[in-house]
Amino acid sequence: MDLNTLWFILIGVLFTGFFILEGFDYGVGILLPFLGKDDDERRVLINTIGPFWDGNEVWLLVAGGAMFAAFPHWYATLFSGFYLALVVMLLALIVRGVAFEFRGKDAQPGWRAFWDWMIFIGSFVPALLWGVAFGNLLRGVPIDAAMNYTGDFFALLNPYALLAGLGALGVTTLHGATFLALRTEGELLARARATARRLSLPVLGVFVVALIATALVTDLLARPGLPLALLAGIALAAVYGLLRRQRDGWAFALMAATIAATVATIFLTLFPRVMISTLKPEWSLTIYNASSTPYTLTIMTIVAVIFVPIVLLYQGWTYYVFRERVSKKSLAAY
Repeated sequence: MDLNTLWFILIGVLFTGFFILEGFDYGVGILLPFLGKDDDERRVLINTIGPFWDGNEVWLLVAGGAMFAAFPHWYATLFSGFYLALVVMLLALIVRGVAFEFRGKDAQPGWRAFWDWMIFIGSFVPALLWGVAFGNLLRGVPIDAAMNYTGDFFALLNPYALLAGLGALGVTTLHGATFLALRTEGELLARARATARRLSLPVLGVFVVALIATALVTDLLARPGLPLALLAGIALAAVYGLLRRQRDGWAFALMAATIAATVATIFLTLFPRVMISTLKPEWSLTIYNASSTPYTLTIMTIVAVIFVPIVLLYQGWTYYVFRERVSKKSLAAY
């Protein structure tokens, strides 16, 4: 395995961690205005992700930094071509972060309700747009011989990409519901379980349709990611049965497995390409023509070997410390 392949895999792992961890964050934010019936319940829901949400976003920052350093041409083409969509996503994430901080600055119901809906918007928009972005990566975008994106914003809003976005939104929301089933108790726990059960079959339906569309629109059937795509569908289908038996831990684990298998499918379908050109296949960006120098990749590998385990240990410790369920009784402790 050469360093180009190694860093492609590492970026895939970083995105996997981001979508698993930030995925339930988004899901909780999307469900916040609907599951929380009063201010105390909404505070409980926010506190379930309070110790984690900003740390989870670090996975995205590291993935973006690794992409910039290891594959600068991929980073440049992606961020210039998807510029407007990424700006919308960034604004939504800023609103979300501000909402978490500003919500508790005033006790007036109108003030808190406003910021609760900002948390919803700041979670809904990124969940949708991440699916749209990766749908376009799989489908391909117009890239010329100079590695420039030649389309516009509306070219990204094609039916397949929007379907992928809807699938990502559904999986994220269900992931958040299963997380809340692990982190709450009493009426909120019952409500989270019921919501997860109601969501599971529609989300599975959208996922299956998106999988079939992927097989038709991309070269998935000829790529090594197909078995993992089927595994993701099987894991998602099993979630419904586990939810009916109130096996919350296993349901959450299989949601994480679904996300991990889906991200792995995307990266295996792309490999060795990183962005597919719909103008000419030979104009596609690959892990070789989009990469940095071997010296840069070597230095990055040394740094990653030293610091990645430290980050993993720290984040694991954080989840261990804040492992207890959150309830109205515990609000005073936050």
